[in-house]
Amino acid sequence: MTEYLARDYPRLADLARKRRADLGIGLTDTAAKAAEMSKGTWQRVEKGLPIRDTNYIKIDRILQWAPGSCMRVLEGGEPVPIQDVEGAPGVQKSTIPREVVEGEARDVVQLALIATAKGTTAEEIRAMSERVVQDLRDRGLI
Repeated sequence: MTEYLARDYPRLADLARKRRADLGIGLTDTAAKAAEMSKGTWQRVEKGLPIRDTNYIKIDRILQWAPGSCMRVLEGGEPVPIQDVEGAPGVQKSTIPREVVEGEARDVVQLALIATAKGTTAEEIRAMSERVVQDLRDRGLI
């Protein structure tokens, strides 16, 4: 729990509210659904309360911030609006198309499973690799 004490939740709340207002996004069930989260999760952020780390990437996406911006704010940094990604310190934009990265991730998982998970069916291997790719997507890594 010490980790939460070091994070600046009130600052994130303030910046998130201002950014949402600037973008003209209402705090509605529809907007929350578009962000793939509950309205309650979004409200927690704007009240300065912690949420699961994996949900911050969803806040980044709906606020049109570069992935990792919420975490940067919590650690004392500044959010990076997507249009400002080029040249932002500590932010690097991948030149590899998303489909290629996802395909490579699937291949790596499949090869690892083939090598280690004896008796696993091809269908199970495909399902596991899809799950890994989805988890990486949800975490903003691909």
